[in-house]
Amino acid sequence: MAHIVTLNTPSREDWLLQLADVITSPDELLRLLNLDADEKLLAGRDAKRLFALRVPRAFVARMEKGNPDDPLLKQILTAQDEFIAAPGFSTDPLEEQNSVVPGLLHKYRNRALLLVKGGCAVNCRYCFRRHFPYADNQGNKRNWQAALDYIADHPELDEIIFSGGDPLMAKDHELDWLITQLEAIPHIKRLRIHSRLPIVIPARITDALSARLARSSLQILLVNHINHANEIDADFRAAMTRLRQAGVTLLNQSVLLRGVNDNAQTLANLSNALFDAGVMPYYIHVLDRVQGAAHFMVVDDEARAIMRELLSLVSGYMVPKLAREIGGEPSKTPLDLGLKQKS
Repeated sequence: MAHIVTLNTPSREDWLLQLADVITSPDELLRLLNLDADEKLLAGRDAKRLFALRVPRAFVARMEKGNPDDPLLKQILTAQDEFIAAPGFSTDPLEEQNSVVPGLLHKYRNRALLLVKGGCAVNCRYCFRRHFPYADNQGNKRNWQAALDYIADHPELDEIIFSGGDPLMAKDHELDWLITQLEAIPHIKRLRIHSRLPIVIPARITDALSARLARSSLQILLVNHINHANEIDADFRAAMTRLRQAGVTLLNQSVLLRGVNDNAQTLANLSNALFDAGVMPYYIHVLDRVQGAAHFMVVDDEARAIMRELLSLVSGYMVPKLAREIGGEPSKTPLDLGLKQKS
């Protein structure tokens, strides 16, 4: 029987307390999970110098004690492999470090991406922005106002994407201000929020936030970032129920990660768990080639084979689109699965 870490977590109104109650030491994390004698895991502790370890105890509580291959642990634990300088990998794989104004990326014609906050509740080791210059793109009202002025001056934009870091690191009153400003721009129709906070700390979906999204004149979409079914628990399902009742469209995007979710049955389990929570699988990305994350790479041919098998395990509407993002391209690039057409 699996042994799960038992930790006390506050109520959903106290998400800021959970956000502050984080583990930043690899040694403490391994000790909590009864893995402090694993020499291979201990050898990776110095990678926190490359990219800090940060994980809330609410997320650690879903990890299996004594299992060095726990799929949640592998996403966030420092590893010696992060020191490998892999050919073809870079610190800016999506060519994002030229914002139109601080914190605003106009990557695609009809939509712009606002980096609302630079911090995250959890630092995922495969993060494509692990080297991003957040100090030059700070999430504050001065930069937000410059971004809003740019948005207002570009009528080709009809959708704004809140990203980061994690945009839900902003407090409810800050999000209320931003949403109110966007609602006053006539050509903006949709607001898409990309966040890992609802899965890491489901308490972030407060009653106040749900109510504000419910009364917005914009069409609101929330794109969760979930890679494995073990991340999903009753608290997350309850949070998604609140958002569905608020009229929010719920989607998910994943990253195909070596040793975490790189087989069809694991992805089928994820799609089923998402759908049971009222969330539609949307995208699954091949890894962005960010320096420090090459050990997570699944090559394209293997990714295609996994997705072809997934098609036989779940209904078509539960199969996310396999894609990659290429810097400078006007959209994400779908990966053809190589399926032969029947005559």
